[in-house]
Amino acid sequence: MCGRFTLTADVGAVQAAFSWAAPAPEAMFAGPRYNIAPTQTVCAVVSDGSNQLVQLKWGLVPAWSKASQILPPLINARAETVAEKPSFRSAFRHRRCLILADGWFEWQVQPNGKPKQPHWVGLHSRHVFAMAGLWEKWGPPGETELRTCTIITCEASAVLAPLHARMPVILAPESYADWLRPQPGDAQALRALLRPFDAEPFDVRPVSTIVNNARIDSDECVRPLDPIAQAGGQ
Repeated sequence: MCGRFTLTADVGAVQAAFSWAAPAPEAMFAGPRYNIAPTQTVCAVVSDGSNQLVQLKWGLVPAWSKASQILPPLINARAETVAEKPSFRSAFRHRRCLILADGWFEWQVQPNGKPKQPHWVGLHSRHVFAMAGLWEKWGPPGETELRTCTIITCEASAVLAPLHARMPVILAPESYADWLRPQPGDAQALRALLRPFDAEPFDVRPVSTIVNNARIDSDECVRPLDPIAQAGGQ
């Protein structure tokens, strides 16, 4: 799964990497962000008539929901079932998006009942990348529209499988247009994009359990763990 991620690049770098998407006023996020957690806002690209760089709330609320919040929040959608699940199938057909990141966190199970060890995972190039996502609009007529999203996950690549069984779907740039197109498109072709990413090597590093606290958003969350501290169980 993907339960926390990072976007540490500054606004200028993000806009340069996705210069073909017009930034909406609310997309001027305060960066860098080292510990993005569920229910917080995330930077995304949507195509709602035109490509736009926007802010969405992480935790998808289906349009048919009677409440503005679902518990637990729908932060991830499985690639294997996303086209059929009632909570996601409409968005899969019409409201696909790119969720921007430069890394994410996974917690590796440890032997002998020790606490899980968090790891930060990013591209070796340190480039900003796009995770496949879905987005939705929610709100009674006349009220402010709530825009939410979820991240699609797939089986982990062979390199990352020892860390965790699943990983976020990272899309190659040449797939962006097909994924963002608001028309339903070919479901089989879209699902073929939802596969483990292996076009670039990953940088994987153990980090401090400080990242477990969603209120902490500092570079300490992504610093490589001191080998001595790691050996001593932090």
